[in-house]
Amino acid sequence: MLGHLGINVPDLPVAKAYYGEIMPMLGFEEFFSTSDEVAFMPAGGKPGTFVFLYPAQEVAAYSRRGVGLQHLAFSVPTRSAVVAVHDRAVSLGAEVLHAPQDFPQYPPPYFAAFWLDPFGFMLEAVCHRDRD
Repeated sequence: MLGHLGINVPDLPVAKAYYGEIMPMLGFEEFFSTSDEVAFMPAGGKPGTFVFLYPAQEVAAYSRRGVGLQHLAFSVPTRSAVVAVHDRAVSLGAEVLHAPQDFPQYPPPYFAAFWLDPFGFMLEAVCHRDRD
């Protein structure tokens, strides 16, 4: 199991605010927050990967189509959770790439939504159940 994932962001206060809204909907809670990092852990003591956000030390363009991070997918327990996090992302101004839907090209069941965070990182909420 992956212990943690560290991601550099161009604006840590924006990241703290955005991910502070989104991560609880994806099954995470804040682990800790300081002036130079914020971390989220699986909620309720569940095992899983922690997510750390750090302020970028160098200015650089990001593209999910280039070398590096392509996207982050978060498993959620229900299809309605996919819809709820999608709706919250939209309310926060996210660019939606794929609204909640079945993706028959992936092993079923695969119900997901894809959007971009404030920095252009592609995020996915996915449910691997065929019912709520």
